[in-house]
Amino acid sequence: MRRRVVVTGIGLVSPLGVGTAATWAGVVAGRSGIGPITAFDASRHSTRFAGEVPGFDPLVWIDRKDVKKCARFVQFAIAATEMAMEQSRLRIDAANAARVGVVIGSGIGGFEVIEREHRTLLERGPDRVSPFFILSSIINLAAGNVSVRLGAKGPNSAVATACTTGAHAIGDAFRLIQGGYADAMICGGAEASITPLGVAGFAAMRALSQRNDDPAHASRPWDNGRDGFVVGEGAGILVLEEIGQADARGAHILAELVGYGMSADAHHLTAPPEDGDGVKRVMRAALDDAAVDESRIQYLNAHATSTPLGDLAEARAIEHVFGSGSSRLAVSSTKSMTGHLLGGAGALEAGLTVLAMIEKTAPPTINLDEPDPGVCLDLVPHQARPIEIEYAMTNSFGFGGTNASLIFKRI
Repeated sequence: MRRRVVVTGIGLVSPLGVGTAATWAGVVAGRSGIGPITAFDASRHSTRFAGEVPGFDPLVWIDRKDVKKCARFVQFAIAATEMAMEQSRLRIDAANAARVGVVIGSGIGGFEVIEREHRTLLERGPDRVSPFFILSSIINLAAGNVSVRLGAKGPNSAVATACTTGAHAIGDAFRLIQGGYADAMICGGAEASITPLGVAGFAAMRALSQRNDDPAHASRPWDNGRDGFVVGEGAGILVLEEIGQADARGAHILAELVGYGMSADAHHLTAPPEDGDGVKRVMRAALDDAAVDESRIQYLNAHATSTPLGDLAEARAIEHVFGSGSSRLAVSSTKSMTGHLLGGAGALEAGLTVLAMIEKTAPPTINLDEPDPGVCLDLVPHQARPIEIEYAMTNSFGFGGTNASLIFKRI
């Protein structure tokens, strides 16, 4: 018999602000967090804008002596974890430490550290490479740092499945609690790849928008004028608990996580099949796992990144799975405001999906001025909308053809 799993804490760091409240306020306002790159001189890049986290000070969350040991993605993960744990009020002590685990992933990890230390190697020699290089940049160090800081001695792992990372981390944590391997999990994803090489690499793939004259309107899922995604940075962390434990300690339960699906396209490393086959199967798998009919889903936070092929394939899959009810389903892409957080996207969007249920508000898809005529969905254009949500789904897909869907239920 599978144990029930609930959400008791959410921590978000995004281009809309540092903190869950700031991020949600930006979403409800339909505000774009996209602007010119300030992290480095991007004047020679074909894409010169991104979704940077504004005003992030790691010293608010991390001791000065430890900051240099943490790549930016780790700093985001620590900050988001502190927020989620504060809301959850989960206390870790000798009695429960072995039953509390961490699953936090990243698609790329400490890219800025890798670039910096490579320059040091070339310019100053191998003896000048930082002793903190490896321990600040590898992907599992977000989970590792969080585990050490909190004293969480349960399952500890890191997911690295490109843009599906955050959703897979939450899903894996969900399974660990369901199966009795842990009673609580801190889970999600973090990313900080707005670096010279990171932006250049995605641009070389022709994956990025080049709307340099109008960054705020560059991320435009399902719009006819979309020309690629916008790189974002940040983190999303959820605290998941077995419902009996959460009730016993008087936790404020935000939502229940009831379904998780996984699939592979087995089609192409970067492009989905036109009919969205893998997306159809992953949404159906999540619905089957939750034992919920598709007609009971009121809101879907789509993966939709603002790419010509990906947006259309996902829309076709949604229309297929939800059938005649797809016209009554509110579907939006919060990436229109945050850009694409890559390994952090699925976790950020899971948090926003839970908030949509709590606040009874469907986030908007901004910049949707001329919807793709091939899409016949209610895409919540421009403005947030009041809505009663009992069940909500969120989708995440990644390079390599990996897919995930999560379903949450209102408590």
